[in-house]
Amino acid sequence: MENGPRSRAALLPLVLITALFFLWGVANNLNDVLIPQFKKTFTLNDWQSGLVQSAFYMGYFVLALPAGMVMRRFGYKSAVVVGLILYGTGALLFYPAAEARQYSYFLVALFVIASGLAFLETSANPLMTVLGDPAKSEQRLNFAQAFNPAGSIAGIFIGREFILSGHEPTAAQLAALSPAALEQFRAAEAQAVQGPYLLLAGVVLILAAIVSLVRFPAQANRPPADADEGSVLGDLPTLLARPRFVFGVVAQFFYVGAQVGVWSFMIRYAQAEEPGMGEKAAAGVLIASLWALFAGRFVGTALMSLVAPWRLMAGYAAVNVALVAIAVVVGGMTGLYALAATSFFMSIMFPTIFATAVKDLGPLTKTGSSFVVMAIIGGAVLTPLMGWISHVSSMRIAMGVPAVCFVVVGLYALSAGKAAAAR
Repeated sequence: MENGPRSRAALLPLVLITALFFLWGVANNLNDVLIPQFKKTFTLNDWQSGLVQSAFYMGYFVLALPAGMVMRRFGYKSAVVVGLILYGTGALLFYPAAEARQYSYFLVALFVIASGLAFLETSANPLMTVLGDPAKSEQRLNFAQAFNPAGSIAGIFIGREFILSGHEPTAAQLAALSPAALEQFRAAEAQAVQGPYLLLAGVVLILAAIVSLVRFPAQANRPPADADEGSVLGDLPTLLARPRFVFGVVAQFFYVGAQVGVWSFMIRYAQAEEPGMGEKAAAGVLIASLWALFAGRFVGTALMSLVAPWRLMAGYAAVNVALVAIAVVVGGMTGLYALAATSFFMSIMFPTIFATAVKDLGPLTKTGSSFVVMAIIGGAVLTPLMGWISHVSSMRIAMGVPAVCFVVVGLYALSAGKAAAAR
């Protein structure tokens, strides 16, 4: 971005937008703790516990287009404020859900949170790509996304320290409890989520107030030309005529499915492959994996100055196919470490797919961004699929799903490379 008054005026908005990447990382990865937490609280199988991600990512899918409509009508900033309010409201709903001790109520709360995140991601990602030199859009978005794993790490840490109790009774031990003791156990485990989510709601709603009061640069608001643009659905035929964009949406679907699946079931995989490993120790492995993601974002951003983003992503996808294959075939601690290592190579995938998919869309960027965000439903579809495969076979076999997903990402990267060479 150019120097001068315009650059200085954009500094505070950029800081606030970067904070959004951190905050949705917290929400996304708290889910990875909620899955084992709800599994024992409500005595769920892997498929049922995977519905946490289905409810969550369905919120992205349903609200992505409305978010795009809000951006077209009112600009990026308004979409951010609406998103933060929905996010905070969903977090507040965890309190009554825990009091009622109803799994379905938690799923509704997660849907509302994700609805807010759909607004945030639909607006923040493209905003980062247009605030500066278009040639540096992938690099700039990867830098902002580097703060997302910091939020992810914070989410897992909060969940491990303040939600997971470390008390993991077996089915036989639960059956031996008296009705009163069983009710007390379930009440304590359900209410463990209240404090962290109330705190999160407070932070998010305060940020909503700050964003609403801060003056944003012109790029954050609807340009006058937007009034002459067609409708969101009216843009669809033009977007579908762009193969790179369509393949980008498909690739994002499979990438998010892989990411969510690996992280959601890493604790479950660890405990299945290493019997006796407690939930807190398994959560520690997930935290280490997210640290690898955090480091990977900065390393990847630096490497993009030397290597074309599509080429780097293709190489990373190939490595992840090999790592997941080790988790499936070898298993044990070796498989767990391989699975944890995939996060380093996942680091650049979401922002690079996003940036390459919406690149050169011009006035279609806002609508295109909505569809790329809708592709996040991959987490809602593929995570329960993995849970079902685990239920009928094993968690190790279920990890074959992310391997297939990384193949698709690699093919998209090669396709993007061909498109770049043709320009």
